[in-house]
Amino acid sequence: MTNYPIYLDYNATTPCDPLVVEAMLPFFGIHFGNAASKTHSYGWLAEESVEIARENVANLINATPNEIVFTSGATESINLAIRGIVEQYNVKETHIITFATEHKAVLDVYYYLQTKGISTTILPVQSDGLPNLEELENAITPNTKLISMMYANNETGVIMPVEQVANIAQKHNIPFFCDATQAVGKIPVDVIDNKIDLMCFSAHKMYGPKGCGALYIRKKTPKLNIQPLLYGGGHERKMRSGTLNVPGIVGFGKACEISKFQLQDESKRILSLRNLLLNHLLEDNNIILNGNLNQLLPNVANILFINPSGTKIIKWLSKHVAISSGSACTSASIEPSHVLIAMGLSENMAANAIRFSLGRYTTEEQIVQTVKYIKEGLAISIKI
Repeated sequence: MTNYPIYLDYNATTPCDPLVVEAMLPFFGIHFGNAASKTHSYGWLAEESVEIARENVANLINATPNEIVFTSGATESINLAIRGIVEQYNVKETHIITFATEHKAVLDVYYYLQTKGISTTILPVQSDGLPNLEELENAITPNTKLISMMYANNETGVIMPVEQVANIAQKHNIPFFCDATQAVGKIPVDVIDNKIDLMCFSAHKMYGPKGCGALYIRKKTPKLNIQPLLYGGGHERKMRSGTLNVPGIVGFGKACEISKFQLQDESKRILSLRNLLLNHLLEDNNIILNGNLNQLLPNVANILFINPSGTKIIKWLSKHVAISSGSACTSASIEPSHVLIAMGLSENMAANAIRFSLGRYTTEEQIVQTVKYIKEGLAISIKI
C-alpha cells in the first residue's frame, strides 16, 4: 500500500474496519444459513445474528429495531422511501418537494416520477448551500405528500437544518424523508430529536461492507403505508423481499456498534485534522471554501481554486492524493457538480473545486504531506 496515494475520499467509501471483517467472516463459511430458514439451527443462527445487527443499527440513531428495514444500500432505500410513499396516492393529486443539492439518487427518482405525472418541486439553495425555509413553506400545497432533504451534503459537507424542516413538515402533516448517508457515523443523528419520519443510510460510508443499507420507518407516524419495490417472499415485514445479505447485515451492525462507542472522540480527532488542512489552505487568497464553515461535517472540506489553472492543480494533486471533484456516483461523468452550480458557481468555477473527505485512518502526517502537494501544484501552475 505504500505506493498508493493518500486516501482523502472517505465520503465516496470507507475501508471495512478490521473488527467488521472479523465479525462477518464466519457468515461466509460455517454460519452460512439463510435467515428465512425456520426449521433448523443454520437458519435460526442467521436470523438471530440479523436481529442483533438490527438492534445495533437502531441504537445508533435512537430508533427501535422494528423500525429498521435492511436494503442493498442507500440508493435502494431512497427509492423505497420516495416511491413507496408516492404510490399510495392518485398521481394527479400528488406533489413532492426536495432541494437542488440533493444526491442524484434522490433527484433522479424525482425526475422519474415527473415522467409518471407526479408534480414535483425542486427548491434552490443559497450560496452557502443552505435552504431558504420561507421558500419551502411557500412551496407546500394541499397535495404535498412528501418533503425530502438530506442531513448533510455529500460534496460540500454542509449540514442541513433538518429539525427545522421536520417541524415545517409536521406542522402541515406531511411525512419527512431524510437521506442521512453522509451524516450517520460522523455526527450524532437522533431520529426522535430530529423528528424524522423516514431516513436512509449505508454501511460502506461508515467502515462497513458495500451492498448493505437501511431504511428507518417511524412506527408512530401516520400515512407511512410504504408500498414495496420488490415482491416475492415478504421479507422485512413485506417491505423488501429477497434473501437477506446476512454477512453484510452482520458487518453493518458491527460498524454501527463501533461508531456508537467511538463517534465522539473520532469526530473530534478528524475535525482537528480537517481544520489543520483548512488553516494551511485558506491562507491563500486564491483558495476558498465552498459551503458554510459553521454548518459543516467535521471531515469534509470542498475547496475552490480561483487560480485560472485550477484544473491543472487538481490533475497534479490527483497523482498523489485520492480526492474527488464531486459525488462518487457521478465522478466518472464530465458534467460539472450540480451541487456547486446550485450554490451559484459557474461551470468553469465548479470544475476548479475538489472535495477532501477525511476518515478513521487519516493521519496528521498525511494532511501535512497533502498541503505540500497542493503548494507544489500551485507553484507548477504559476510557471505554466
